[in-house]
Amino acid sequence: MDAPRRVAIVGAGPAGLFTAAALLAQAGDDLAIDIFDRLPTPFGLLRYGVAPDHASIKSVATTLARVFEAPHVRFLGLVECGRDVTPTQLRDAYDAVVYAVGASDDRHLGIPGEDLPGSRSARQFVAWYSGHPDAEPQPLAGVRNAVVVGVGNVAVDVARILLKDPADLSATDMPDAVLAELRSAQVEHVWLVGRRGPEHAAFTTPELRELLDTPRIGVTLTGADPASIDLDALERHARANVAAIAAALAEPAIDPVRWLHLVFWHRPAELLGLGQVQGVLLEPTGPRPAYGGFVVPADLVLRSIGYRGVPLPGVPFDNGRIPNLEGRVLELDGSARPGEYAVGWVKRGPVGLIGSNKKDAAETAACVVEDFEFLPRRPLADLDSELAARGIRPSTLADWRRIDAAEIDRGAIRGRERTKIEAWHDLLDLVGNS
Repeated sequence: MDAPRRVAIVGAGPAGLFTAAALLAQAGDDLAIDIFDRLPTPFGLLRYGVAPDHASIKSVATTLARVFEAPHVRFLGLVECGRDVTPTQLRDAYDAVVYAVGASDDRHLGIPGEDLPGSRSARQFVAWYSGHPDAEPQPLAGVRNAVVVGVGNVAVDVARILLKDPADLSATDMPDAVLAELRSAQVEHVWLVGRRGPEHAAFTTPELRELLDTPRIGVTLTGADPASIDLDALERHARANVAAIAAALAEPAIDPVRWLHLVFWHRPAELLGLGQVQGVLLEPTGPRPAYGGFVVPADLVLRSIGYRGVPLPGVPFDNGRIPNLEGRVLELDGSARPGEYAVGWVKRGPVGLIGSNKKDAAETAACVVEDFEFLPRRPLADLDSELAARGIRPSTLADWRRIDAAEIDRGAIRGRERTKIEAWHDLLDLVGNS
């Protein structure tokens, strides 16, 4: 009987884990799957990108974790593709390699003043409040006015965290240092800026409503008038978004302590300040703008205008994605690269919600299984021995479970379900790789 086909999945986020589950469903015992990640923790953006107060979404991790119960599935953490192992080494050691590395960089505004202190990335802000070990501290001392550029769900999450009473976040898994910073913050005004109208915004209605319903905030609107928008001409979610904004304006909060300022049909033209961001010049957009430009005060500017993929050495890369046809990796000239596949944001671009990866993963997995009919069986390199010879000991599922248990214990002491362990040295102590 032939040995099981070996598959490497690079990235243990939702896309990678959905792919592993789809492969098992389609090929079952005929596969042995190794799932690599540079962190000692699985779940990717589900763990480090979903807002801490969105517990229902984060619970998807319980479903995804079931893939590790399969007898021929391994988690190999602390192994970074491009640093600890190359794509060439993976191709030599596996019948198929699936790249599920996501989009770990972000886009820039490209305007004067963007490099001023106080101008930051929403991606890094999210990583900080989510307890990512690579995240830089995000000091909020002296921040009373914050501008969030972008109108997607990430921008909405960031605005909500800045406006929400920290007491309402105390039951989440936020690291202690993050909660302490938020408790000491004195944010009074948050501007959410979109270059098009509310009917074009990328945020989803539940997330928008959650922001608008944040207790004790007032809401203002500049650059658009819901009454002038033809709701009948809109798709359902756009119509619901406009209606939610109109409802928030029609029922103003009583005695608000913080303010959310929605600004549409404007974009930042320049960040202003001497040695520190002090304001943002907003200019009107659109073919016939009805509103002029103006300056808003800002002690903090967070850009949330999209993610960008990062290339892997030796793997084709174009415009933020790995070129592919239904998940099969292609050279830049369109020719095939047998045995290599892409899934998730690095396959289709940084669009879609967590659940969008499931259908995407099923498509890529089907290509892998189909191609096994044509990919020749060949002697495969022993990657475990190669890594050991270089002193690299991947972390295991047992190591992750120790981290998981330690976070639950840390949370129990504080009366919470869990508290994130965010420091590299603490994670490595639990793994034993310090």
